[in-house]
Amino acid sequence: MSDPTNNPALSSWVESANGHRDFPIQNLPLGIFSVNDDQRRVGVAIGDFILDLSAIADAGLIEPDWCADLCQPVLNAWLARGAADHARLRERLSVLLSDDAERDAIEMHLVGQSEASMHLPCVVGDYTDFYVGIHHATNVGKQFRPDNPLLPNYKYVPIGYHGRASSVRASGEPVIRPNGQRKAPDADVPEYGPSKRLDYELELGIWIGEENELGSPIPVRDAASHIAGYCLLNDWSARDFQAWEYQPLGPFLAKNFLTSVSPWIVSPLALAPFRKPMPPRPAGDPAPLSYLDDHADRSAGALGIQLEVTLTTQCMRDTGGEPHVLSRGSADAAMYWSAAQIVAHHSSNGCNLQPGDLIGTGTLSTDDSGGLGSLLEISQGGKQPVQLANGETRSFLEDGDEVTLRAWCEGKDAVRIGFGECTGRVLGHTSI
Repeated sequence: MSDPTNNPALSSWVESANGHRDFPIQNLPLGIFSVNDDQRRVGVAIGDFILDLSAIADAGLIEPDWCADLCQPVLNAWLARGAADHARLRERLSVLLSDDAERDAIEMHLVGQSEASMHLPCVVGDYTDFYVGIHHATNVGKQFRPDNPLLPNYKYVPIGYHGRASSVRASGEPVIRPNGQRKAPDADVPEYGPSKRLDYELELGIWIGEENELGSPIPVRDAASHIAGYCLLNDWSARDFQAWEYQPLGPFLAKNFLTSVSPWIVSPLALAPFRKPMPPRPAGDPAPLSYLDDHADRSAGALGIQLEVTLTTQCMRDTGGEPHVLSRGSADAAMYWSAAQIVAHHSSNGCNLQPGDLIGTGTLSTDDSGGLGSLLEISQGGKQPVQLANGETRSFLEDGDEVTLRAWCEGKDAVRIGFGECTGRVLGHTSI
């Protein structure tokens, strides 16, 4: 039986939701907002508005058992409740926002999105970044190992590293150009200073809901039920620091200065109409090991999410120029490993994932030049600068540049839903 909350014929009495490119009634993502620097509250995006869930909880319009968790300034406690309660809340909100009989009780609790400030939806206890974009891994590998871009483990194990949770921020946080060590290929010794090769990375973020106990791996067949939702993620990267410091232990100061996420958590239930089979592995590639192999995940583990990155420079803003599209692609064409495989592998050694943990997919690039997820790839390591419409060029990001990530899903017999934006503007470095 199909989910009535995804019915494409469903409309809302919130008029701006009908036909909204991101937040129709079929989406209903959760987030944390405030108005005039007041208390942070749980809300749901609907059209151009936010429905204050804390307020409707206080008004007795949802189940009393949910109220304590939906009246918090973060969503960790709500995410911990798991998929069954998440589905029931979604069903209740769908009714409240579609039934005209509920309008008088609900409308007073709507807040205009333009009046609100959005915040990080969870206290992020842990953040892990993966590397499942095979075309990105291949493109970057070719720059360092032209004859052997992928290391032997790539097609057997989802590669990842532990990031820095304290520097995860919601969209809009300024990007302070980081300082660090870098060493030019022709230099005898490294130098310290601001990054000259600052870059973005187009990723999806995965929010963990229900936890697993330490020592109890999550089977791949159950992994999807531990995913509370998705967002956009930009893992800002200082490529000059990264090239010098990553051996032998991997990313450090090149990555931990800031990670930006879009503020809305898009439910797996909203994404259900856009699920796809995982792309078949190329001939000769190994099959996943048994702990990563699941028939249901092979059949519908891919995410049919369209991705876009745009750039505006200070000059563009000063002259009213249009943003420059750096890339357009799709998540399902980019991911070698599924979200469920990522979660299963992360916990396979007994690691305990906790509510509000954040997992990045790694940079998502398609196999064509129009869908590359970083300037490192687009400019081929700086060798081929990007020509912008106004005559400017970019190899890497300059001060004043603003990068915006967008994502949406659309398809036959389904209403388009979106993720909102993940934006960051680069500012100058801080001297020490």
